[in-house]
Amino acid sequence: MSPVRHYTSRTVTSVEDTPVKVIVQIPALNEANTLESVISTIPRTIPGVSELSIIVIDDGSTDGTADLARTLGVTDVIVHRANRGLAEAFRSGVDYALTHGADILVNTDGDNQYPQERIPDLIRPIMSGEADVVIGDRRTHTIAHFSRRKKFLQRFGSAVVSKVSGVAIPDAASGFRAYSRHAMIQLNLVTKFSYTVETIIQAGQKHLAIATIPIQTNPKMRESRLFRSTPDHVVRSALSIIRSLIMYRPYLLFGNAGVILGALGLIPFIRFLVLTWLGNDGQYLQSLLVGIALLTGSLLSFALGIIADLIRINRQLIEDSLALQKAHQDEQSLSDNRRG
Repeated sequence: MSPVRHYTSRTVTSVEDTPVKVIVQIPALNEANTLESVISTIPRTIPGVSELSIIVIDDGSTDGTADLARTLGVTDVIVHRANRGLAEAFRSGVDYALTHGADILVNTDGDNQYPQERIPDLIRPIMSGEADVVIGDRRTHTIAHFSRRKKFLQRFGSAVVSKVSGVAIPDAASGFRAYSRHAMIQLNLVTKFSYTVETIIQAGQKHLAIATIPIQTNPKMRESRLFRSTPDHVVRSALSIIRSLIMYRPYLLFGNAGVILGALGLIPFIRFLVLTWLGNDGQYLQSLLVGIALLTGSLLSFALGIIADLIRINRQLIEDSLALQKAHQDEQSLSDNRRG
């Protein structure tokens, strides 16, 4: 088995000695040409797993993806009548997994980018109680069809997400992941774009245990449909990171902004005092206006930081309440499934 890097921040209960139900979800948008390659390579039996099922989330496809999935033996297909985005498709899969008693949810994409045969390795850290979330590290620097610019952006983006989340993640954009039931209950998505960044930041801030395993991607079969262009992806990802930063670490954003603006605002005043001491009094008063504007911006940044932190605390209380509600619903679903 390939080595696993662990970033553990809480004690996780092992599920190796209990029956484990795994659900593999495949978000799909017009994947009729690749879906069979994905489904056919998903292992049907895994040591320690008592039940494995596959669901396809058809996110507004127009090429018969849902019908093909049923033809390929997928009995549970979630159909979005219109395209809602990858994050909404992921959320639908999580809701399904919780209501159907899944112990582990695996996400793989419908474009056959990821090696489904590595699913046993992906879920092993969760089964052994070492992780809540496991991410497949594509080692993007080794992917031949990635341009030099894309490799740099992937590396830079992962570094930013690692900084914001407080957890070292080498491939933050990878969608080949496994989530424990506890992680599914704790995580709540806000973004409409992609769940990959937000779930990492939330997991880090909620002290969930995260692990990564190195994987090798399959040959490229089509262009990405998640974004129109690389600049579009960069902008969307940046907005998602900034939103998460404001929600979970506002003091980091607004505090640093306040310090920088404050330092810049003092420069014109120091310059004015020095020039006055040298006998040039009465001159350069206009520079003080710049200093006043910068210092005002600094004070506003600190004020916004305090307000955002109060909102963060309120959000945390709401999320804790939501997690308890989801846990109660999960227990009820498990009880209903046992009786059924």
